[in-house]
This record gives sequence, C-alpha cells and structure tokens, in this order.
Amino acid sequence: MSQDAAHREIEELRRRVSEMTAEAAQNEAIMKRMQTRELLLLRADKLSQLLRAMVDGLKESYALDAVSVVLLDPQHEIRHLLVASGDRPEDFRQVFFVDSLVGLAPQLTALHKPWLGPFVGADLHLLFPGVRDLKSTALVPLPRADRAIGALCFGSRDGTRFTRHHGTDFLAHLGAIAAVCLENGVNRTRLVRAGITDFLTGWHNRRYLQQRLKEELSRARRHGSRVACMMIDIDRFKGINDAFGHLAGDKALKEVAQRVEAQIRSMDTAARFGGDELAILLPDATSAEAATLAERIRASIAIEPVVLSPTNLRALSVSIGVAEVAPGRDDTDLKTLADRLLADADAALYRAKALGRNRVQVGTG
Repeated sequence: MSQDAAHREIEELRRRVSEMTAEAAQNEAIMKRMQTRELLLLRADKLSQLLRAMVDGLKESYALDAVSVVLLDPQHEIRHLLVASGDRPEDFRQVFFVDSLVGLAPQLTALHKPWLGPFVGADLHLLFPGVRDLKSTALVPLPRADRAIGALCFGSRDGTRFTRHHGTDFLAHLGAIAAVCLENGVNRTRLVRAGITDFLTGWHNRRYLQQRLKEELSRARRHGSRVACMMIDIDRFKGINDAFGHLAGDKALKEVAQRVEAQIRSMDTAARFGGDELAILLPDATSAEAATLAERIRASIAIEPVVLSPTNLRALSVSIGVAEVAPGRDDTDLKTLADRLLADADAALYRAKALGRNRVQVGTG
C-alpha cells in the first residue's frame, strides 16, 4: 500500500470515528433530555399536577407549538377524582376526557404505536382547537394492558419535525412512562379519596372535616373573618332502620345528603360526621348567615317525603345546630378551637331536638 493510500485510509477512519463520536454524543444528549422529561412526569404528586406536566411541561420541554392529551374516561372516574381533589376538569382545556377513542381523530381508532405525519386539518383539527398553521403531528399512545388508555398529541409548525421517516422508539418509551404515571396518579388519588370519603354519601368523612376545619380557622385568623359550622341530625332515624331495614335507612340518608348538597355553597365542606349526623363547615360566615342556610336545608327536607321503596314513602325532618367562631390573633391552639366549634354546634343540635325536633337552633357559645 502506497503512503498516499495509507494516509487516505487513516483519514477515512478518523472521519468515521468522528461521525460515530458525534452520533454517540447526540444520542447521549437525547437520552438526557428524555430522562428529564420522564422525571417531569414521575415527580408529579397530584393527578392535576401530572396533567399539567403532560401538557405544559412537555410543550416547553419539546419546544412544541401545541400539545394535548386524550384520556379514555368512559365512567368519568378521572373527572370525578379531579373534582374530589378540588380541581375542575374544564380548567384543563388541552386535556380531552372521552368515552371512546373513536370519533375524535381517525388515527386514534387503532393507535398501537406512535403515528407521525403531516397535519391534516380534516382529521386532526379537533385535537388542537384554536391552534393554527400546524404542519406536522405526532400521536403517541398511552399503553396499558394491551390497549391504549389515551394519547399524547404533539403539533408543530415545522413540517419536518414529525415525519413517517423518523424513528419512534423514544416517543413510544415516553408514552409508556406517561401511561404508568397516569395509572399511578389515578390509583393514588383513589386511595387518598377513600381515606377521606364516606362511601355511602360520597361526602368527606370526619377525619377530613377536622383537617379542613383547622385550615379554615388558620385562614380566618389571618384575615380576621369567621367560621361557622352546622350539625344536622335526621329526626327519628332509628325508626326507619327498625321499620324498613338498614337499606332503607341508607337510602334516606343519601337522599337527605343530596338535598343538603343542593343548598350549600361550593366553598362549604360537607362531611358525614357519624351515623346519621352530618356536618357542614361554612368559611367566612356568621352564625346568623349559617342559620338562614340551615332553615332552607330544613325546609327542603321537610317539604317532600323520601321514597324508601316503590310502596313506602316516608316524611323526614332534620334538627340543625349552628355555631360560629372568630379566631383572634392570639389563638394559636387551633385544634382546641376546632373542637370547641364542633361541640358548640353539637350542643345547639341537641337543644333543637329537645325543643321538639324539625328546627334550627343557634349556639350561645
């Protein structure tokens, strides 16, 4: 081999090594970005935080023009979990909660692996409402148990960003991670809700009420406002259980809870305190305002009998006790203050029952 030929071969080897080194560095950079994006999803503590990370976080991370998320939610469970956590599904404008993946976009009907291609408005416009001039799209399935439970939808105004010639391994991996995070987020929210929710009424339980009460008392102390509480007891409830059985009693309790819920404010906290006793926490309300609301609740229950069975109607009434507290700047023992408020409302309730039931009594504490 001549010296020139050897020199050319060495140069070619150097060029190939340089290309391989550059490719390795590029792949390492891609892997690091992927890890950052995965951590963004994995670190989300709440379901709402995860959904925002999937939309806003990935949009920023990938420098995309549009991101939306489609979630299969035929039983509306995800939406209910968001509401129970204090969030509103309608606030997540780029998250589509659907009963079926059929109809929103034809590409979603049988989406088993990432689909990359040009943005076709006739097919894909529903996925990116309000976004114009998109040129390319990536639809990434969220796979769980051999089916897609939704999709990540990426849109770009760059026509070369997502094409059918691009590899999809990284996107498929991202979809799998996002699906696991979503499943874990739903399960975690279920567990949290189960720990603070009464299974019969769907209201919060006593444990949650006491936690919220301390939070509202702390807020009232900062703002110099008041907190009111009402305790509600179904009159002669034991007689329903004795005469018609516990299933009828459960039905009566659920009906009363629904009528109460129809009257209270969205900012109020309703809880099943125990047995047939219900509690309502009213932030920024006086006992007089709470008593007015309590009277509306009492009337809404007394006005129409409850259907216990097709052949049994039962007129119900409730007794309600109301109390309020105005925390001062020096009130540092919020637990004692919360216990006192509950005790005052409970004492007022028992006075209402002693005075003949079916009435509202305001505490004197």
